Amino acid sequence: MSMHLSSSAELRAFDATARCGSMSAAARLLGIRQPTVSAHIASLEQSFGVELFQRHGRRIVLTGFGRLLHEITQRIYRGEEQAVALLLAARQGYQGLLTIGAIGPHNVMPMVKRFREQNPTVRVVVAVGDSREVVHRVLDQKDDIGILLHAVDDERVHCLPLRKQPLVVFAPTTHPLARCETLTLSDLNGVEFVLREDGSHTRQVFESGLAAAGVKVRCSVEMGSREAVREAVAQGLGLGVVARTAFVPDSRVLELKVEGLNMHTHVHVICLRERKEAALIKGFLELVGELSARRP
Repeated sequence: MSMHLSSSAELRAFDATARCGSMSAAARLLGIRQPTVSAHIASLEQSFGVELFQRHGRRIVLTGFGRLLHEITQRIYRGEEQAVALLLAARQGYQGLLTIGAIGPHNVMPMVKRFREQNPTVRVVVAVGDSREVVHRVLDQKDDIGILLHAVDDERVHCLPLRKQPLVVFAPTTHPLARCETLTLSDLNGVEFVLREDGSHTRQVFESGLAAAGVKVRCSVEMGSREAVREAVAQGLGLGVVARTAFVPDSRVLELKVEGLNMHTHVHVICLRERKEAALIKGFLELVGELSARRP
């Protein structure tokens, strides 16, 4: 009696789909077409009489059997990827490579500096993007570490809080409010602001805090980066809001003292839960823990 043995391609397609959460994302990760991924998974299910995923419209969720199989495949393929990474690093003359995705340079650079002091032979590559890009790059294993301004509620992700950072409002020196020693939140009602795009967590925290106080500001211009917001404010297009760590002094702008502005974002560091014990990732997370413990 013969038994069909699944091909490596079928198992890879299953593992990538389980890891990415969709067949389209798995296809992008593997560099093949989505129908091919779907056919590989269908072949596994039909050949062995099992159900690996439950379909809910466009969403797919691992079944109990699928989770058991994924525990095995992820050990196989993560080990293979780590072996290849180690060999490539050796060929390049480095003892390691750590890739980091961050929403901006201000929080990540002190961590990179401390990590490089402790690991001078490790090369660090930093990619900057919005929060969604940072999370997706970690889930797709394009980055080892992600640094962003909110917690990630995903069972695949290990999420470590670092610190809270207050928001500050700043204005061009020519703005009428720049002449006020102190302001209240109500003084901001109806004032024009230069804000980040809708997906910005800083903007969400700021607008939610204002709404709770019964205050609404006007968005004069939307910008895609903190640097662009600062320049627009400096040019007189409105007030700006940013986390204190990202506020860069500039002779053309100044911070406003706003009573009741008790709003903050919370820096978090993430990685794939299944990879948090990998040597370089574990070392980086331990450094984050040390930095967090030193803060009040």
